[in-house]
Amino acid sequence: MGMKSITIHGFGSIIVIVVVMLLIGFKPCEATSQLVTYVFGDSLTEVGNNNFLNSLARSDYPWYGVDYNGGQATGRFTNGRTIGDIISSKLGIASPPAYLSVAKDEDKLVQGVNYASGGAGILNDTGLYFIQRLSFDDQIQSFNQTKKVIENKLGEEATNKHCNEAMYFIGIGSNDYVNNFLQPFLADGQQYTHEEFLDLLLSTFEQQLTRLYQLGARKMVVHGLGPLGCIPSQRVKSRKGQCLKRVNQWVQHFNSKVQILTTTLNKKLPNSHLLFADTYPLVLDLINNPSVYGFKVSNTSCCNVDTSIGGLCLPNSKLCKNRSEYVFWDAFHPSDAANAVMANKLFSTLFTSFPSSSSPTPSPLPSP
Repeated sequence: MGMKSITIHGFGSIIVIVVVMLLIGFKPCEATSQLVTYVFGDSLTEVGNNNFLNSLARSDYPWYGVDYNGGQATGRFTNGRTIGDIISSKLGIASPPAYLSVAKDEDKLVQGVNYASGGAGILNDTGLYFIQRLSFDDQIQSFNQTKKVIENKLGEEATNKHCNEAMYFIGIGSNDYVNNFLQPFLADGQQYTHEEFLDLLLSTFEQQLTRLYQLGARKMVVHGLGPLGCIPSQRVKSRKGQCLKRVNQWVQHFNSKVQILTTTLNKKLPNSHLLFADTYPLVLDLINNPSVYGFKVSNTSCCNVDTSIGGLCLPNSKLCKNRSEYVFWDAFHPSDAANAVMANKLFSTLFTSFPSSSSPTPSPLPSP
């Protein structure tokens, strides 16, 4: 029987790692030796794949990483850590490295890797103007290559067991809106109604998730999209800098359809365990009520970006004086401080305590 969908809030897919561990019986104190994760997604979860590509969607220059350990850019699209970094640290495990940094290393691949790529989407033509990026199809093919390398090391039977037992985190779809359907100069926004575009996304996504299953993935976490109508790159389209209601409605429709899709696949694919994680409600609350979470600004970014040329933080950009007061780092991505709030919120919701000498005591899971 497949997993039921539950409501988990946050910006990135890896944050639900703790939930899945609870559901399948993993304990954080045992995670170091048992938990292997493969991450698929876009810039919200990327840790440096685009550094190895001829891509315009890159973050390997200042001021990205200014608050990361060492103060250097790593390819993460934020000033510091992703939510995945923070949760992994709390669990005592390392964040999986960028696939392209270890693509030939058998020992690294078998420990789990991150295929996420800035600009990536469900559709292959999403983010086309970034030149190079690893689309979701590309990432799945990279996992196929990973499996072949591991097979050379472990053999076919052990590799299949390895793939069946690993965890797969999938956070994709934001770019299909922000860097595709919502761009007036691209064909999809003119060619399709939203219903038609959504049908295309869902049919493609179903094929991709099925392909991952065929390659051995059984425990997959699929997270929904956040309120894209409220990110700075979309707010600038409003006369008063408000959230774009229509965009948020489209996102909610996408999320509801993906939730249904995961339920359908659980029934259709034997021994599959797909978990839908809703990223929408608490992120919206953080944006609408920033002071509750210790922030002062949520309608614009800390880094002074030019949305007319992409909205990323460029080396000549000016930064806000107090980066911890801003929810957004650039026009698209949350700040390290916002990621910390989300990670800590999730962790405190799930566990009443997390002593280093024993397993945490689970709190009730959030309601669906």
